[in-house]
This record gives sequence, structure tokens and C-alpha cells, in this order.
Amino acid sequence: MMRRRSLLGGLAALPMAPAWGRPPARPDFPAGPVVASARLPGIVSYARLDGPGDGLGDAALAMAPMIPASTLKTVTALYALAMLGRARTFATRVIRSGDMLVLAGGGDPVLTTDDLARLAADLAATGLSTPARFGVWGGALPRIPEIAPDQADHLAYNPALSGMILNFNRVHLGWRQGGAQMSVEARAADHSPRAYTITAAPADQADPFDWQDRAAGEGWTVARTATARPGSRWLPVRKPELYAGDVFQTLCRAKGLVLPAPQVIDDLPPGQVVASHSSPSLDEILRGMLFFSTNLTAEAVGLHASGAADPAASARAMQAWLGAQGQGQDFTLSDHSGLSFDNRVTAQGMVRLLAGPGVAAGLPDLLKLNPLDDDKDQRAAQSAPIRAKTGTLNFVSNLAGYLRRPDGTQSAFAILCSDVPRQKATAGQDLPAGVLSWTRQAKQLQRDMLAIWS
Repeated sequence: MMRRRSLLGGLAALPMAPAWGRPPARPDFPAGPVVASARLPGIVSYARLDGPGDGLGDAALAMAPMIPASTLKTVTALYALAMLGRARTFATRVIRSGDMLVLAGGGDPVLTTDDLARLAADLAATGLSTPARFGVWGGALPRIPEIAPDQADHLAYNPALSGMILNFNRVHLGWRQGGAQMSVEARAADHSPRAYTITAAPADQADPFDWQDRAAGEGWTVARTATARPGSRWLPVRKPELYAGDVFQTLCRAKGLVLPAPQVIDDLPPGQVVASHSSPSLDEILRGMLFFSTNLTAEAVGLHASGAADPAASARAMQAWLGAQGQGQDFTLSDHSGLSFDNRVTAQGMVRLLAGPGVAAGLPDLLKLNPLDDDKDQRAAQSAPIRAKTGTLNFVSNLAGYLRRPDGTQSAFAILCSDVPRQKATAGQDLPAGVLSWTRQAKQLQRDMLAIWS
């Protein structure tokens, strides 16, 4: 068997591939021997496409259905761009309707406490008198209790979703030693007011965190064993309208405008818009989603793009769009974020989508540069820059995007790795035994494959 070092040592002899649109020159060394020598437990499915009209330049198991994890967010980004346009924004409005003031969420997935603070200042500057009622409306998107019901309830990336989204529907919990002085804050860069509708307290319990539905909001209990030392963490929000209304009430009070306690309303009444905040453009939202891999943003923009009533119908709408691109047979979708274990993609389908609609939509410019460089324990980085999206679940490690060689030529690629038996056995668990070493091995294999292709 050829060793990895001897394979990588031959990189200097690789010919440079020309730009897309000309007949590509294939690299002399395929990635297969590197995959074999890595001996990664499980399946490694991969494909490389040197030009949008070419056959696959290098591939193995390219038609195998694989769990995409967060690489699915590249598909969601393309779908949202196609259906909504790069310039689309989402407005959060304050509406005066009779004796009621309404905070109306527009499904802005990146709204922060700082944004609400500016909205409160603008509202107070109008000289508005105290209303008799204060309502919060989140009907711009469907209400979903959890974006991934099969994931643990306390995971910050698994909050509720509606058209009212604040701080990615997360709240910041902090505590002193022994669980003393627990604080629950709507933390942002410049403002971190207390979240009064969310409570937290230490408790004698087996689970580290437990959520309770309460009439005036929601509450968390935290195992005393988990608070032996001072600490903090983000927790998901299950009642986003009350959370946002509570925070907005506090911010308005700081500006001299007293609002009644927030009430969630199902129907948006007609009225006059007295203040509003607009989100960044969709392309900027997607750039952040792909960089930080924010699941809530993916589900929100996917629902905006489809207009569907629930996540399952929205995933079917995105799959129908893929079918219209000639890609339907390569994707089986259950969500937009890649959190669902029921999603399946093929490496062949991914590279064809990236090389065609992806390049046409400008996806390479939205993807993170050299995402594998974030790993602290890497032994060697790929020898050419990439723009790509990672995707990680327990015993699933994927990478999909674009490789640019020193002469400026570009290839689309997808490397999908999974150990299916161990993935099934540990689905939903937090850092099961062996997952860190397996993931390190998978990422090193991805670097070595990219070095061969470059």
C-alpha cells in the first residue's frame, strides 16, 4: 500500500488545471489511495468536478446516499437566493393599532437585542404615549416548538422558531459557584438586559438541564452537580414572542416609554407603522449562516423561500426546486439546516449543484475560506485555498465547496464521511466515546485529499 507521505510528496509533479470553460487537465494522482491508506472506519463518498459540463474528474461511491449534516446549508442558501433574491430584507415593525402597540416580527433571523434597543430609541423619539395593551406577533413564519425534535431540549442550536426571532432565540445563563446568583440575559454586544420571562434555578436532578412551561413564560432548572464551578452557557428559547416582548419592554422603559406586559397575539391588526428595523440583505445573512453554521437561520430562510406551513412541507418544496434543476434523484430532504438524520445527499449531486447553480449564484464568495484551518490539532493544511462548508454530526464529517489552484482554476468537490453503525447508536448524544478521534481522522483525510487534488 502506498503511504500518505509518498503520495503527497508527488504533488509538485501535478499539472495545473485550466479554468472552467476549457477542457480540464486531470491531476495525475486520484484520491483513492489516500482514502485507502487512511483506514477511516465507515464510508467515504467523494466526487470532484473540474467543469460544470464535465463528467466527474475523481469519484468513489459518488452515488451513495449520505447524511449531509450542515453541508445541506449550501443547498438552502442557493434555494433562498433563487426564490427571494440577494437583496431581500426582513422588517421588524412597531405598529400602533387603536389602544394597542404591536411588536411585529418579520422573520428576521439575525435580529439582536442591540437592534431592538435602536428600535426602542426610535419609538421613544416619536413621543408616543403609553398604550393600554402591548402585543407581540410572530406569524410571519410558522410556529415550531423545536427545530430538531430528536435533539436534546437544552441545546442552544435547537430553539423554537416563529416570525419573532431574537438573538437566534437563545438566552444567556450565568451562575456563580454552587448555582448562586443565576442570571438570565438577552445578551448582545452592547446591551444585555435581564430576560424576565425566563427563569433559572439550581435543583437536585439527574439531567443537567430541565425546561418547564410556565404561564408567564418559561423556566430552566440546572443540576447542582453542573454548577459546582462558576460558569455560563446559552440555552434555547421556547417562547420567542414573550422573550422579545419582555426585552423590548425593558429597552423602552430605559428610554422613558412604559409598556404594559407583553401578550402574544395570533392575528396582526391593521394600524400605523411608527418605527421599524430592517435586516441586512439576504446575501449577508447567508454569508453569516454559512460561516457560523446557524441552524435557526437556515430553517428561517428556507421557510421564507418556500412559504410552506411547516418544516416538512418546506423541505419538500426545496426538493422540488432541486428536481427542477435536474437534481431531484440525488437529494432526500427533511429540513433546511441538516440537523435531521433523515436527510440524504450524494456526492455526485452536491458537486453538480455547486458547479452549476452554485457558481451562477455566486456561492463561492459566500462560503468560508479554508474552514479546516480552524482545527487546532491539524498536522498539515491543504496546499491550495478552498471555499467550503463543513458538516458534522456524531460520526459524520463532511466538506463541500470549491478548490482553487495556484493558476486560478477551480473545481467543485464534496467529501462525505460517515460511520453509519456508530452514528445510529449515538444519534443525539453529546460527545459520545470515540467521536473526537474519529472526526480528527476524517478531517485529516479531507486535507490529504484536497492536497492531491490541488
